[in-house]
Amino acid sequence: MHYALRTTFIISSPLQIKGGFTHDHNLSRIITWILGWFFLRYVIIGFYTVDQNERAVKTSFGRAQRLGKGTTLDDPIAEYLNEKDKERYIYPQVRVIQPGGPYFRWPWEKIHKVRIATETMNLARDLETPSANHNGTVLDAVTKDHLNIGLSGQIRYRPSERNLYAYLFGVKTPIVHVMGYFISILRQRIASFESQAPLVEDDEEVAAGLFTGISINDLRKNLNEINTHMERECASAAARYGVELDASLITGIDPPHEVESALAAINTAHNEVSSEISLAKAQADQTIVQSKRAVEIETLKAHAEVEPLNSLAEQLHEIKRNGPDVLAAYLRNVRLDLYRKAKNVILEVEK
Repeated sequence: MHYALRTTFIISSPLQIKGGFTHDHNLSRIITWILGWFFLRYVIIGFYTVDQNERAVKTSFGRAQRLGKGTTLDDPIAEYLNEKDKERYIYPQVRVIQPGGPYFRWPWEKIHKVRIATETMNLARDLETPSANHNGTVLDAVTKDHLNIGLSGQIRYRPSERNLYAYLFGVKTPIVHVMGYFISILRQRIASFESQAPLVEDDEEVAAGLFTGISINDLRKNLNEINTHMERECASAAARYGVELDASLITGIDPPHEVESALAAINTAHNEVSSEISLAKAQADQTIVQSKRAVEIETLKAHAEVEPLNSLAEQLHEIKRNGPDVLAAYLRNVRLDLYRKAKNVILEVEK
């Protein structure tokens, strides 16, 4: 019996050794797989590149890498902010990763890429409510004479490379804030717009009568000035929201359909009045110029007639200074010359 137990022990021992070897081998394979997955996941995939139309910002444990203690107030973009906004819109300057690569990041780091290409968007588009503003096609506004008009156009914008912190982390949707800021300034400008060149100068009552109800005509004629005003007023968007407005292109200003014909008639009358006033001013200016020239001509003629008399007076004065006999001789010679030129001479005879 003891022999059988001993034999069984001897026979089962190689199986136990083989099983232990297999267990260790599987464990080493699992460790190898884990290390391989870690290497592939965090080392190989940790390399990244940045395209030419992109910029990137790296965060470590959620904190963006900064450039020392500098803020956007140290950048020239802050000069467009007023003193109150400078206290509100203060963002740190972050290190911007330029196009190129490959770059490397650790597992606890994250890369935030931003496309800096200029994009175009309809100024009536509402990203939060697509159905607003007539499905994003026409923006409503009110003129100074309480006329509802529709504005159409586009804006060009791009993320500001100088303030990527505000674009990525400052506000949730920067373009929504920029569009709201842009539209509020645009509506305020439309509501307060006045023509800078009245038809009739120095007559406020007549000018006011001529411009009643035709502010939309002034707006259409001054689209370039309005676009320039919008670009100037929105120059602070880069410091506020990290978005640069490249251009404002307001292309259309349309009145409501129910008053379009009436406005057309008003504009026609306005153009006729403008034409008549221009013609009257031109004729008046021409008359003034002609009068000035006539006065100059008559003045020159008078000078021409007076000049010989002045010369003769000076000559007679000089002759008189030489003695009375010389003056008498001069008068006799002049009288003889007149007799020679005259056809008939009438002499008075004393009785």
